[in-house]
Amino acid sequence: MKMYLNSILPSPDRLTHLIDIAQSSFLPLWKGAIFYTIPLALITFVIGLILAILTALARISHNRILQWIARIYVSAIRGTPLLVQLFIIFYGLPNIGITLDSYVAAIIGFSLNVGAYASEIIRGAILSMQKGQWEAGYSIGMSYSQVLRRIILPQAARVSIPPLANTFISLVKDTSLASLVLVTEMFRKAQEIASTNYEFLLVYTEVALFYWVICFFLSILQQYLEKRLSRYVH
Repeated sequence: MKMYLNSILPSPDRLTHLIDIAQSSFLPLWKGAIFYTIPLALITFVIGLILAILTALARISHNRILQWIARIYVSAIRGTPLLVQLFIIFYGLPNIGITLDSYVAAIIGFSLNVGAYASEIIRGAILSMQKGQWEAGYSIGMSYSQVLRRIILPQAARVSIPPLANTFISLVKDTSLASLVLVTEMFRKAQEIASTNYEFLLVYTEVALFYWVICFFLSILQQYLEKRLSRYVH
């Protein structure tokens, strides 16, 4: 048993070496998170949310053309992998003369993805509003757009926030795919570090802990928002 433990446990020199690598990797990974991963997630989520609202409104509109455009967009995005979408935007579009910076390509890809999925959340929230809410607005002389803007959307927003928070947490993790289109975000930094010291298990575990910590704090924020909003929803 002692011989077995000695064979799997690192020697003191090896342990010191691993600690040094973990410490030296901390700052580059942290910079990758602060300057690339988190901003990328925030920017794409805001753009995607705007796109989601427009798409949801198009889906519930009485204009058949807008409905079909929105349906095709949502179906295409939800029916294809995010990685494939990023590759088409960054590696495929240059074949037709459209060359994009890697960061811009990542923003476009993630925004389109968030927009499609979040639009279904928002559309579901709007459709969950009771018919009496619409009728009450019409009874006091409001138009369709006024009822939607003043009565329905504010209530739908409160209902949508919890699932949208989940979408944002998933987006933070999905930004690791941006490394495959040469964006130097946190996971890309981990790849660069691991390629120089060949300690793949250590470095990738360290970057996984970074993602976990970020998502853990986002989950706490989500729970806080849900508690604050529950008093208005129920």
